[in-house]
Order: sequence, then structure tokens, then C-alpha cells
Amino acid sequence: MPIYNAPILAVDPVETRRYAGLQKAEDFKQELIDNACQEAQLLIQPKGIWQIYDYDAESQTVYNQDHTVEVKLQGKSIGKHLQKACQVVIMSATIGEDIEDQVTRSFEEGKYSFSMLLDAAATTAIEEVADGMEKNIFNVVKRQGLAMTWRFSPGYGDWPIEQQPEVLSLAHGKEIGVSLTEALMLTPRKSITAIIGLYYPDKECEKPNGKHDCSQCSKLDCPARRS
Repeated sequence: MPIYNAPILAVDPVETRRYAGLQKAEDFKQELIDNACQEAQLLIQPKGIWQIYDYDAESQTVYNQDHTVEVKLQGKSIGKHLQKACQVVIMSATIGEDIEDQVTRSFEEGKYSFSMLLDAAATTAIEEVADGMEKNIFNVVKRQGLAMTWRFSPGYGDWPIEQQPEVLSLAHGKEIGVSLTEALMLTPRKSITAIIGLYYPDKECEKPNGKHDCSQCSKLDCPARRS
């Protein structure tokens, strides 16, 4: 199974501002955001792992070649997202525990603004890791004539978060230190799991959706929603 551990060269301050909910706070000092991004870059430990599986779109079933592993995906939204897929990538990524420990310490020390900004920078960082993984995966699958959908995670749309244990297992997330709490929250907290559909674009399949399109997502209360 491929392991991804490319470094993050910079944590994007624009995205950090967005995740902090400060898009309209024009008077908020940019220096504070920049400092949080620089601190985040020193603390993060990016890691990722991914695995390709076969996929039956009609039954929404992920399986390996000898069918010793079969997982039926639940929900209409994930079914629609993967409706043209013949294979899927199951991935997991994390930036480690050090940064969330610092977020907690900063809050306990009364540095509330910095704690909030560092948490937003951590969210930016894990998204950058996932984006980097997608580019790496694309470079692999395009040699096989395959195209990709954007990544889709448990909890999006009506794909139940209760399938998180199965997705994490398929991704082999434990190999990079990602696990689940009893409440089905990923730990370290700044970690993700996701699925990407693979399809042949020359076989009357859908065109790739590219990056996640907020306007097509049903999660209207998402604080990071772009539109």
C-alpha cells in the first residue's frame, strides 16, 4: 500500500483565515494569521496512506480482487458520487498530534486567539496534505487511462459517519497512526479518511468534478463553505 509523506512547504494563510471564519474581518491583523501558519508548519507531521479497490456501482460495493473484503457503501450521495466508478481509492491522512497538543496548551494559557488561529492553520494543513495526495494518486492512475472524482468523506451528504470504521480499515489508517474514538471521531483530530472514484473517461463516463464543489454539497451549515 502506498505511503505518502511529502512535506508541506507552507501553510496557506488565506485558507487559514477562511477556516477561522475571518473572511469578512478585514481589520484582523494578518501578522497573527501568518504567525499561526508558521508555527503550524513547524509542528505538523504529514502522513498519508491509500489503497485501490474494485467497485461495483450498481450495488455500491467496494471489494478486493479475491472478494475476501466487501463493504457496501450506504447512502444516495456516495452512490451518485461514484455512479460511473469501476474502482475507488480509499485514503487516510494525518498531521499528527503535536499541533493539536499545542492548540490545547495555548488555550489553557489564555492565548485564545492564537489557539483558534493555530487550529485553523492545522485544518488548512491537513487539507493541503490531502490535496497533495490527490495529485500523487492522479499521477499514478492516469498512466492506466483512469480519471478521478474529487474526494468524498464519511459524513458528507447522507453517507453515514457510522461507516467510518470500515473506511479507515480499508485505507489501512492504523499504519500511519490514525484511529477512532468510541464516538467515531478520528484521532489525531486533524486526520481524514476519504474515497475517490476512478473511471475511464473514454467510456461515456462523467467528466471529473475536480476539487470539492461547495455549491453541490448538501452540508449547508459547514463553516468552511465557499458558496
